[in-house]
Amino acid sequence: MRVRRTTLRLLTTFRSSRLAYDSIDTCVATIVHRGVAGQGEGTPAWAHGEHLDEVVEAVDAEGATVLGDDLSDPDRVLDRVADWDAPVGARMALDGAVHDWLGRVAGRPTWQLFGQPRTLAQPTGHTIGIADTPGTLAAVAAAPPVGALKMKVRDARDLARLVAVRAATTLPIRIDANEAWDFDTARDLTPRLRELDIQLVEQPFPTGDVDAYRRYRELPDRLPVFLDEGCTDVASVHTARHLADGVVVKLAKSGGVRATARVMRAARRLDLAVMLSCNCESELALSQAALLAPLAHRIDLDSQFLLRDPPFRGLGLDRGRIVLGDAPGLGVLPHPPTPRAPAT
Repeated sequence: MRVRRTTLRLLTTFRSSRLAYDSIDTCVATIVHRGVAGQGEGTPAWAHGEHLDEVVEAVDAEGATVLGDDLSDPDRVLDRVADWDAPVGARMALDGAVHDWLGRVAGRPTWQLFGQPRTLAQPTGHTIGIADTPGTLAAVAAAPPVGALKMKVRDARDLARLVAVRAATTLPIRIDANEAWDFDTARDLTPRLRELDIQLVEQPFPTGDVDAYRRYRELPDRLPVFLDEGCTDVASVHTARHLADGVVVKLAKSGGVRATARVMRAARRLDLAVMLSCNCESELALSQAALLAPLAHRIDLDSQFLLRDPPFRGLGLDRGRIVLGDAPGLGVLPHPPTPRAPAT
């Protein structure tokens, strides 16, 4: 097996309440078994302090050993990967490569092996980063034909943006504060947000501010709350049921399809709504995540729309719903970069 680094470049700088970036580093692991290759993308869990160096080092040093000499019992292999004591991004990359290999060795798309429809049942959302009001409206106008918008927000400074977007679209609007609020901010903003028919808020308070979550739950006519940074594994799902109405799951938080499925099933058993989401990732990683779509109540797989010169292609969009690729394996193929115009 081998692993290579790659840089995903964005069309524009993306801003949230926590950071701003115009590129992100990720990696692709390739395994070859019985003469068939499989590829999986691994994204560092940067929100939890993970770095690409440690992801690549773990795959290089231990990946082949974790996979073993035989992939004929993929359930056992995938369980070993999910239970591997390694960075999340490393587990995500190996898990993805195995899922790609399974489809390729069968000569069929992996989603087909899972008995899934090619078009996801739920429409995807699309994320709008923080900008001034004209910039926000331009981003909304340029958005693909999706089923909902998710707007990154900070505090009351963003009310004018939300008002302008609500006037410009009838799509459901979700907001994501990325831990930027305190209880007083949430209490003061909620009536205005309800007037704007905001559907839900992701991670309004810092993960450790349990008191704010509990106090917010007691407010009449509050917004539904989904935990993102505050929910990474099965154990944190059990905490989430006392603080929120739903959880946001990502391969780059839980460590691949197998580990994330455990989180989603645990959440559903506790009657928590589940949103399947992503970080800034290529269509390879999104195709990995899409295998979990039947376990999700909401879909938020949209980073392919943010990328310049994406390294993989194969996903489509039909009336807001992701259409999976029909190539064997995860269904996406390498996409050559756009040639640069010669200097004059």
